[in-house]
Amino acid sequence: MSADETSKAKPADAEEQHGKNYEDAVDEVASEASGPESAVAALEEELNEYREQALRAQAEMQNVRRRAEIDIEKAHKFALEKFVRELLPVVDSLEKSVENATGDSELLVRLREGVEMTLNMMLSSLGKFNVKQLSPMGEPFDPQQHEAMSMVPSPDVEPNTVVGVMQKGYTLNDRLVRPAMVMISRPGDVPIVDEKA
Repeated sequence: MSADETSKAKPADAEEQHGKNYEDAVDEVASEASGPESAVAALEEELNEYREQALRAQAEMQNVRRRAEIDIEKAHKFALEKFVRELLPVVDSLEKSVENATGDSELLVRLREGVEMTLNMMLSSLGKFNVKQLSPMGEPFDPQQHEAMSMVPSPDVEPNTVVGVMQKGYTLNDRLVRPAMVMISRPGDVPIVDEKA
């Protein structure tokens, strides 16, 4: 190739090279222009995702804390339940002693008074811890709080009314500890169903 040909080829190559460089530069500028916007959008999307995760974690922690507070409150409120159940037979025995201590002898009267005082002290002590006695005589039968031991014909009383209390029931903070064992009325003309048959 002669020097003229070489000098003519260089400018053409240079123009071609310059054209390629220009196109590359335009592409690079265009990609840089769209790149930061898309990178910012991607970062914002990722940031929003992390915010949602943080909000969910915070809400879950509040729920766990609330559940733990409720469990602790219930534990405090009903921790005495087992202890109360152990004391109820003692209260029952004191009540039976008062009921059975009939008579006019001075010794028996003093004994009855002493047992009554002990019973009243026991009931007031239980009352301080929100233990309430259920004595539903004359009330309508409530299967949530009463346990029916028998049905007796009582034409004078509304059906399903408590006509006898065999054992009093108790609640602790309005939760049933022991149902009251009761006899309930039934109409006199209703036959008794034989459960053994």
